[in-house]
Amino acid sequence: MKVVTVIGARPQFIKAAPVCRALRAAGHAEYLVHTGQHYDYEMSQVFFDELGIPQPDVNLEVGSGPHGWQTGQMLIRLEEVLLAQRPDRVLVYGDTNSTLAGALAAVKLRVPVAHVEAGLRSFNRAMPEEHNRVLTDHIADLLFCPTPTAVDNLRNEGITRGVHLVGDTMYDAVLQFAGVARQRSTILARLGLRPRGYLLATVHRPANTDEPANLRNILAAFAALAEPVIFPVHPRTRKKIEELGLGAGGEAGTNPRLIEPVGYLDMLMLEQNARLILTDSGGIQKEAYWLGVPCVTLRTETEWVETVAAGWNVVVGADRARIVEAANRSTWPKKQSLIFGNGDAALTIVRLLSSEA
Repeated sequence: MKVVTVIGARPQFIKAAPVCRALRAAGHAEYLVHTGQHYDYEMSQVFFDELGIPQPDVNLEVGSGPHGWQTGQMLIRLEEVLLAQRPDRVLVYGDTNSTLAGALAAVKLRVPVAHVEAGLRSFNRAMPEEHNRVLTDHIADLLFCPTPTAVDNLRNEGITRGVHLVGDTMYDAVLQFAGVARQRSTILARLGLRPRGYLLATVHRPANTDEPANLRNILAAFAALAEPVIFPVHPRTRKKIEELGLGAGGEAGTNPRLIEPVGYLDMLMLEQNARLILTDSGGIQKEAYWLGVPCVTLRTETEWVETVAAGWNVVVGADRARIVEAANRSTWPKKQSLIFGNGDAALTIVRLLSSEA
């Protein structure tokens, strides 16, 4: 079986790493395409280095740009790749523009599409990611769902054929690399941090970064917290902070402490040693759950409703008072349930791909 895998953004590198390894261990041919959606070393190459992902067979070097332009450029270049490679299947991950472009290029050439992390829904059509994931799910032939909720979402949309509950490949990665991070990462010492002595924050979604009021409220909430807030800043977010004059030492005061983006191992180390995480990232909500760290989600909804139902995650939006109140909560659950599979999602996916080839 020959598979073309399409990835392009930081979360996809993590999701794809266990599957790439399992595909190749099973003797399948994989042609790895990097769209170039994320291109800085800290947002891209460091993940290949740390996760042991094979170097891409081709990097389309699309870069950043408006959604329509970026997706269109990917679609043009991916079509050329698929015509040259003639794969048995195209494998896409998550909900980015790279995901949708890979699925569209494949279906127009009548190449079967497999979607890892299918069935997620925020039910917020203002999110570009929601359109990407819905369209991809309705294109895909094989839909690999991380949770029973995702399966239910697809069923509610009339999608039942080719749907498989497999668990979450990001959980596979956390199980493999959390211990490696403890052995290799020196970021706590470099930043002068002690375990449970800080909060960790990430903000990157347009609903927060492109809305000045939301970004101001979030940073004001961080500034109001007594504990240090460590904030690895996405390049887009840093640009917006600078445009609004909200950098460290500005309106945000001494909190948050802005640092450059970090690699996967350093991020896992920061996550598992934080007292609490504040984020608008879907992947980090899950990682917080798996690592037993309380999470405050800086959005008005989440795809990962299981983490909220379990009591580990509180959804507060960009409301300053609600952020501060949630961050200062002292009572959180003591343990987690296995609601994202058993850590063998990648092996299950490869087995299913093989049986359908």
